[in-house]
Amino acid sequence: MIAVRRARPSDAPLIGAVHVAAWRSAYPGILPEDYLAGLSVTRQAAFYDRQIRAGAGVYVAIASGQDVPRGDGPRVVGYTTVGRSTDATLPSGLQADGEIETLYVLDDWRERGVGRRLIRTGAAHLAAAGSRTAFLWVLRNNPSRWFYQRLGGRPVAESDTRVAGVSVPQTAYAWDPIERLIAASPAT
Repeated sequence: MIAVRRARPSDAPLIGAVHVAAWRSAYPGILPEDYLAGLSVTRQAAFYDRQIRAGAGVYVAIASGQDVPRGDGPRVVGYTTVGRSTDATLPSGLQADGEIETLYVLDDWRERGVGRRLIRTGAAHLAAAGSRTAFLWVLRNNPSRWFYQRLGGRPVAESDTRVAGVSVPQTAYAWDPIERLIAASPAT
């Protein structure tokens, strides 16, 4: 069984582990190998712990029951973070007031509706906070970028971001109104 819920501080180490595993899986050949190898679960866990304790919109997908090996307890298999967008995060000319900041799912849990449930929960959080529109940035060469298009995201901007001292192209996808994202990602 997969349950999506608001993250707790005790989830931070598991979120950090998902973050590192997802980046190492998604970004070989896109980001420097030494940077990916040096990612730290401990550093990521500390970052997410601060976010959760500050009340940020952090949600986790928890697998339990028959979905995990016998003897294993519930485990975090994906997460998303969302928040109100700021001028610093908005692509030039885009009018969006909610941002999907992150969405990561472990490889073994993809194609099971986990990402859709997480993004729906994040979009619902933004809508409840008054966001009428949503956007996100995705690295242009990220193999999962098509997921956002299948959910009706429109590519609205291109830019470069710097990661590990390297300039990497990215694309912004937007949903206007935000209800398009919520409707495109039904709870499964």
